[in-house]
Amino acid sequence: MISPLAYVDPAAKIGKDVTIEPFAYVEGDVEIGDGCVIKAHSNILKGTTIGQRTVIYHNAVIGAVPQDLHYKGEETGVIIGDDCDIRENVVIARATHKGDATTIGNHCFLMDGAHLCHDVKLDDWVLIGIKATLAGGAHVGSYTILSTSAQLQQNVHVGSWSFIQSGCRVSKDVPPYIIMAGNPAKYHGVNAQILRQNDKQPLDDRTIRHIMNAYYLIYQTSYSLEDATEKIIEQVPKGPEVDSIIDFVKQSKGLTK
Repeated sequence: MISPLAYVDPAAKIGKDVTIEPFAYVEGDVEIGDGCVIKAHSNILKGTTIGQRTVIYHNAVIGAVPQDLHYKGEETGVIIGDDCDIRENVVIARATHKGDATTIGNHCFLMDGAHLCHDVKLDDWVLIGIKATLAGGAHVGSYTILSTSAQLQQNVHVGSWSFIQSGCRVSKDVPPYIIMAGNPAKYHGVNAQILRQNDKQPLDDRTIRHIMNAYYLIYQTSYSLEDATEKIIEQVPKGPEVDSIIDFVKQSKGLTK
């Protein structure tokens, strides 16, 4: 199932039932898991490890040399999980420092022209929209959506179940369960519809009200972030979702307001 018109380095490790189409390019020091499909004209470069049943589409470049002045040629990597779709023209760069890797979790969907810079981390079930850009060190939590042309600046952390609308430019952290809109990005409410209707982890109305109350204290009062966090602890009933908000805020170096 490997086309004779593809280039596959003999040192590459290719799993079972892998399809590699004509004019694909696979370097050595690459591992491709069982059932993957590497479409025509895609490039899988050294340091890349791909899990099972992932599809890499036309003209994608996986394992690109990081566009980082701190990179000095070290051996770094890209690790992609199982059941991902990496669509046309996507670029994923390796990490900057020796032993590190840019990582993409399981069931992620990267649309046409998305660009993931060095040391980016995507958790499971992340969707990255058309021509969205993630700068070095950005981290996106599970079940989050970055819509078309959204931009995350360096080291920004986006929590799980959030939605970054089209064209947003995000320069600070985005906590879980919320919507960001505008340019520059601003808080635009809780991602309630997705939280209620998703088939992975649907939340009841009571839990969503608790999330809304927590974010009311953070975004719609005059409290400092530290005081708002204390008010959440005092006033909002505890639960895993509220606890994750508190933990995120405490660990963040600054929230998008």
